[in-house]
Amino acid sequence: MAALLPDQFVTHDYAGDLSSDQLLAMLESMVLSRKLDERMWVLNRQGKVPFHISGMGHEACQVGMAFAMRPGYDWLHPYYRDIAFNLALGATPTDLMLPLFGKAEDPSSGGRQMPAHFGNRKLRIVSGSSPVATQIPQAAGMAFAAKLRGLDEVVVTCFGEGSTSQGDFHEGLNWAGIHKLAVIFLCQNNQYAISVPMSKQMAVENVADRGYAYGMPGVIYDGNDLLEAYNVSAEAVARARRGGGPTLLEAKTYRPVPHSSDDDDRSYRSREEVEEWKHKDPIQRFEKTLLARGALTAAQRDEMAARVAASVDAATEYSMAAAYPKPEDALFPVFGRM
Repeated sequence: MAALLPDQFVTHDYAGDLSSDQLLAMLESMVLSRKLDERMWVLNRQGKVPFHISGMGHEACQVGMAFAMRPGYDWLHPYYRDIAFNLALGATPTDLMLPLFGKAEDPSSGGRQMPAHFGNRKLRIVSGSSPVATQIPQAAGMAFAAKLRGLDEVVVTCFGEGSTSQGDFHEGLNWAGIHKLAVIFLCQNNQYAISVPMSKQMAVENVADRGYAYGMPGVIYDGNDLLEAYNVSAEAVARARRGGGPTLLEAKTYRPVPHSSDDDDRSYRSREEVEEWKHKDPIQRFEKTLLARGALTAAQRDEMAARVAASVDAATEYSMAAAYPKPEDALFPVFGRM
């Protein structure tokens, strides 16, 4: 059975219930993510941080899902591009900048994890392992625990289409389908698993086509359309919370930058293709929508830009000056005290 389209899955116009303040907050989360991301690239190119992996182009599907969740109540098992997702759930720019420098105050791991291994105990964001897709069965396990405890917490986990070639993906979905768990599998399909195109990753057209094999609906949608992303996400969250079981979502999107700061994407895709997708930028698209509706003015946009720039500057300065972990803490709290 083929994957569902949004109008075959969504039963209510959730986006129509959003207030003007919520719409502006969504836009600001996306703009903040983009500017923070750009600063991280600059710091890498200046030689001040060793590595960066970007979330550019993915902002709409991440913010759409984050705003459908209850921050600090529901759980997120993120993947390495979820910068906007973390910010929309309540992480600060400093929370994300500290691990880039490996500083002791890093909320993910105290400076022990690689950058982009997001974690935040207060916000219920679970830091993951470097091998891709390992977060998927962990998310299913956490949803199983919530079910055993009689809680209505929803668990969301994210991954790219390349992760769906891993055994962890199939094991996690199988377990969630058997036990009808309140977990949402969000595939952010940017069409390249590092340098491998989607056609070399799977023999079906859509990741979401696989949902029915595990007893759950699979839904494909435009991952660069924030309002569509919010509608699909809100439906999946509502369904999970009322006991309807898991959902496999596939947001079709694109990363306009290389896989990481160590990658040269000119070796595997054309400049024409990248330029074509830049015209579909999710932030510009949502901004135009708000301006056309009168929900955003040019003055508000400029104020937002200034506020975001100041926030990114402050996070950068604070993180650069922050202390590194003490050598004597190297074995704590990873394995416990010796």
